[in-house]
Order: sequence, then C-alpha cells, then structure tokens
Amino acid sequence: MEQGMINRGSRPRRARLLQQRKLRQERPIQEEPVQHAEVEKELDHYYAGFWMRLWAFTLDSLMLLSFRWLLLGPILNLTDIRYTLGAMYGVVDFIVSALFFFAYFALMTKYYGATIGKMVFGLRVVTTEGTLLSWKDVLFREGVGRILHQSFGLLYILYITIAFTSKKQGLHDMIANSYVIHER
Repeated sequence: MEQGMINRGSRPRRARLLQQRKLRQERPIQEEPVQHAEVEKELDHYYAGFWMRLWAFTLDSLMLLSFRWLLLGPILNLTDIRYTLGAMYGVVDFIVSALFFFAYFALMTKYYGATIGKMVFGLRVVTTEGTLLSWKDVLFREGVGRILHQSFGLLYILYITIAFTSKKQGLHDMIANSYVIHER
C-alpha cells in the first residue's frame, strides 16, 4: 500500500475521520486583516498618563525656576530694579516669568516635540495624525489651553482630566487636537 494512503477497507468511518483531520491540519491558518487603519494607528504608541506628565512638568518647572534664579538673581541684586519699580515689581515679575515659561514650552514643543522634562521621561507631543504640532497648534495648546488652566488657581484641577480620558488628554490637548505619547 502506498505511503500516506489510509486503508478504507477495514474501517471506513474511522478512515474518513482520519482523512478529515489530516486535511484540517494541512490547511494554512489565515489571519484576518485589520479592518480599520485607526485601530492599527492607535497600537503604535502608548498615551502618557497623568503621573508621568506631572513628573515631566515638575522637572521642567524646577529647571526653569533654577535657571531664572541663577540668571535673574544676580541682575536684580546688582541693580535696584526692585526698589525702582516698588509695588509694580510683583506685577512685572509675574509677567516676565509667565512669558519666560510660555516661550520655553512653546519653542521646545514646536521645534523638538517635547520639553526637556518630557524628553527625560521619553514623552513626545504629537497631533492626532502623529506629526509635530504646527505654530497654530502650539499657540492654542500652550497659550489658550494653559491660560485657561493657570489663570485661576481652581482651574488647575482641570489637569486631572488627563487621568480620566481614554487618550489621556488634558483640556489644553483637546483644544490643540494633540496627545502626549511615550516614544519607543
């Protein structure tokens, strides 16, 4: 008898079952293609959560405050700007600090896709298409979005939305159609 042939004479029913099993085993398993490109795109990265982003922001803030004290401290001590401005010094200091922080976050996000704090933790800010933000996106995200968060102390609580949204977006991310993701 040829090899690979099943003897059907003695046990026809069993032979058919064995033949069917053999055919099932020989059939290649076909994977079904992904139906939506959006699903495939979402699997390319992980969204950065609240705590990781908070640590990156804390690092950025500490770095900026240290730089500000090291740079402006000696200038303020060598000049009498504090005394010259008097009561207006606090307002001027606030405005200069706010502009300094805005410039840092806007320029770093536009040109590098991340601040130094985000880079340390392997995070990146991208649009919903996965590209770097345009100037318009950066101005909305860092300007309008952060002003909404930081103009009133109570609105800091809005940052907590990062922890509860499915794509880990804060209000400033939603305004600019952006995400913060983990780089691989």
